[in-house]
Amino acid sequence: MLLEGVFRRYGFDFRDYAFPSIKRRIWSSIRAEGLESIFKFQGKLLHEPACMERFLLAVTVNVSSMFRDPTFYRAFRNRVVPELRPVPFVRIWHVGCATGEEVYSMAILLQEEGLYPKCRIYATDMNEAVLAKAKTGIFPLALLQEYTANYQRAGGVRGFSEYYTANYDHVIFERSLNENIVFAQHNLVTDSSFNEFHVILCRNVMIYFNDSLTRRVHRLLYDSLAVSGFLGLGNRETIKFTPHADCYEEFNGRERLYRKVK
Repeated sequence: MLLEGVFRRYGFDFRDYAFPSIKRRIWSSIRAEGLESIFKFQGKLLHEPACMERFLLAVTVNVSSMFRDPTFYRAFRNRVVPELRPVPFVRIWHVGCATGEEVYSMAILLQEEGLYPKCRIYATDMNEAVLAKAKTGIFPLALLQEYTANYQRAGGVRGFSEYYTANYDHVIFERSLNENIVFAQHNLVTDSSFNEFHVILCRNVMIYFNDSLTRRVHRLLYDSLAVSGFLGLGNRETIKFTPHADCYEEFNGRERLYRKVK
């Protein structure tokens, strides 16, 4: 009933999220609001938009880091980049981009490979608050040691510090990295395809969905990907048992990179 009310009031549809996960996040939000029941929380949620904003941040898991899973980026650099070189203009969809760390990681990789000028990265998320943060390109300085190590393991060819300027307790990434990135709100649950892409990265997004929603999202991704295009998933995700599993080939099975063949 609460999720139905959220959908009708705000248009955010969490009804097909995996039940154990969404239940935990609802009760975490109830406690954070200082309440004791779903009934009281629902009343506050539906009548106070600020409460909804806090709930949205709690429900949409925004875990990200620069060059997260470095071996994925190394595989992308070594295997996918050579396939993209002949393409005149490369369109990339980064689904569920959260606060943008992985989007900037891809921009850096493409810049190092000389492809960035002919690429457009569409970075989408349902949460406007995290999109606003992603657009700034500002990240905590305390995380840069981890990010630098990830970059090196991912096959980076420059000094990572060349890409940002340190300012007190945070760093600001080069503005040139933003030039070919379009940040936009998009809801995987309710919105449709908006372009045809050569690469779609939808990593660690569907692990929070139930089977029905996962199938629907895979259908959307299939419809949005050009033939011979590449789909990158998270290491706990797969195309097996999805509606279009036979339309892909494993390009790098270990790193969950697939190529659309039909």
